[in-house]
Amino acid sequence: MHILNDLTPAELENFYRDIGKNVKNARKEKKISQMQLALAIGHNSVGHIAKAELYKYEKHFSLEQLFKISRILDISLHDLIPE
Repeated sequence: MHILNDLTPAELENFYRDIGKNVKNARKEKKISQMQLALAIGHNSVGHIAKAELYKYEKHFSLEQLFKISRILDISLHDLIPE
């Protein structure tokens, strides 16, 4: 088992940014707007989607949201989460 004491804030930020990019690319490939995706996961505005896709103001997608997004876009959850 590895203990992640050496995970830097920059590494975590890059992780969330990569997830946001993956969501954005998959969403655009499926021709789904931010508003359509927001409504489909239970939000009533694009604000959260827009911020999480860019990791703006440290907003990011939760695991539950990523699960829902993968179902909506008909892709694997692995396609959204970088290794």
